[in-house]
Amino acid sequence: MLLVELALIRWTASNNINLASLTNFVLLASFLGIGVGFLRSGARHELFGWAPLALAALVVFVLAFPARLIAVGSPSLQGRFGWAPLPLKISLPVIFGLTVAVMAGIGQGVARVFARFEPLEAYRLDILGSICGIGVFSVLSFLRAPPVAWGLVAAVTFAVLLPRRPRWRFAVALCALGGVVVGLASESAAPNDRWSPYYKVTAEHPPNAPGALKVWANNIPHQTAYPIARLRRNQPFYFFPYRHVDRASLGDVLVIGAGTGNDVAVALSQGARHVDAVEIDPVLLDLGRVHHPNRPYADPRVTAHVADGRAFLHRSSRRYDLILFALPDSLTLLAGQSNLRLENYLLTDEALREARDHLKPAGTFAMYNYYQPFLLDRYAGTLRTVYGATPCAELGSTLAERRQAVLTVANTGPVRGCASPWHGRRLEPATDDHPFPYLATRQIPELYLRILGLVLIASVVVVRVAGGPLRGLARYTDLAFMGAAFMLLETKSIVQYALLFGSTWFVNSLVFAGVLVSVLAAVEVARRVRLPGPAVLYACLLGALAVAWLVPQYALLRLPALPRFGVATILAFTPIFLANLVFAQRFRDVGSSTTAFAANLLGAMVGGVLEYTAMITGYRFLLVVVAILYGLAFVTGRRHLTGRAPYPADPVSQVTGET
Repeated sequence: MLLVELALIRWTASNNINLASLTNFVLLASFLGIGVGFLRSGARHELFGWAPLALAALVVFVLAFPARLIAVGSPSLQGRFGWAPLPLKISLPVIFGLTVAVMAGIGQGVARVFARFEPLEAYRLDILGSICGIGVFSVLSFLRAPPVAWGLVAAVTFAVLLPRRPRWRFAVALCALGGVVVGLASESAAPNDRWSPYYKVTAEHPPNAPGALKVWANNIPHQTAYPIARLRRNQPFYFFPYRHVDRASLGDVLVIGAGTGNDVAVALSQGARHVDAVEIDPVLLDLGRVHHPNRPYADPRVTAHVADGRAFLHRSSRRYDLILFALPDSLTLLAGQSNLRLENYLLTDEALREARDHLKPAGTFAMYNYYQPFLLDRYAGTLRTVYGATPCAELGSTLAERRQAVLTVANTGPVRGCASPWHGRRLEPATDDHPFPYLATRQIPELYLRILGLVLIASVVVVRVAGGPLRGLARYTDLAFMGAAFMLLETKSIVQYALLFGSTWFVNSLVFAGVLVSVLAAVEVARRVRLPGPAVLYACLLGALAVAWLVPQYALLRLPALPRFGVATILAFTPIFLANLVFAQRFRDVGSSTTAFAANLLGAMVGGVLEYTAMITGYRFLLVVVAILYGLAFVTGRRHLTGRAPYPADPVSQVTGET
């Protein structure tokens, strides 16, 4: 169940760019589907046997109706065979509905097996299985496996677990699984596609540019590797920072966002004696090694690092004559559970200050990209604050509403020879607590609000149809509050670890596994220890949240790596552990587990929506929201509280908040 959920989150976004900015759309659909499956666990109709057919339909639909951006800055999207893609109002509901159907079938299968075991033992096995699921997915990511590998794992597991009766349905399911594997194999066999831990990377040599390599990431034009001569002629902005440095003293250069190598090749051509090239995606780096016409990564003066840029700055003690933030635009999200892209923590006020700390006394900093007007003003204003000097703003071509620009500033003040110092409005900088540079103001975009509202309405309707009258949920209001709070706790853990240790797939996998291990530890404690009364557990939970809120993130960033990891683990996972004890104690005595689970599910989905409030408040304030939600859970559920030793919660009631 967890493996299929994670695979769908990543795979659908790689084929339909409309999902690139809708961070937890498929995640919420998965939660809803799992909930429907559990609500229908006692139903006469078998859903699990039909899950492969729903999965095949989803794979066929996504492959048949992709959405690809034709060119950066272009509003036009392209589907298969050059056709126009389906409208957003058609493609997204179909993807949502088919995802719900897939996960409902798997969820019902899990629920029916779960009921055969003593609850605590079943919960232990479920959590161990979830840990295996994230482990398998992480191994496949490490191996850069294409989607056919994910499909094979899912298909084989389905084939083992599917009921053999009636035989015709089993045969239909096997045919559907074969179709899934064939469809994913055809996509995986595309000669120009490679699968990194972050993207579907499509690379090809454009016929009108001999020697160049054009790269798409998740169906979005990402970068093009050009020879130096063509860069100088057609993309001169790469050379702008070197107008303001003494090339004779250009000893050490740091390039963050090195990609396929254009920026590194230019640095070498301008006399750099050593270049540290940092790129988070190993596939992009490999493409640059093999295909860049100037072969910059083969130069002995270059040291390549596969790492998150902010994390590299944490670890490195080296100082540089020139630091470049080179087109750091990942085009992809940190995880399906958060609103962050891979580079968000690289573009905050604190990150720019940390970069300055790595400059030599006479060093120079430059950043360049295609900026919307407010972004140019935001970054330029932040540099003005960090360096106490007005940056040089050299503008290039215009691409739709974005303007090519290079911002350069010296550690000692304004750069020399600047003919165009920045003059613009000062905007609030992005910060480590509010790392949303791409938001012009502190608000939730209208598109997000509309789609999330429709998702919640659809969820209420589906739960009503699957679980009966909603008035029965009223007695489980406290469980709804718990579901919302736990979802926010997990999100806060993901973004905190991304800041402290890097926005890499490996860090994300460790956080997911850490959440599951915390749940498993809570189960083991509940099995072996008589817990104190619920009021005491709630008090401990609120105390742990208060401590996590009181300790600022910048204090953790100052710690060495091992102490930082230890303190971060305690602050992040102590509330998660205690929350599981609280949930288990309450769920042990519910009158109707299906209705109680429906309340918890709707609460978790509301929590997924509430996560968007971080766009207004910042992430630290989410801990206050979590504390309020648990306080409301305590108040609304007081008449249900007992001091008896708990049994574990329904596994998916908690997994919905963990995965």
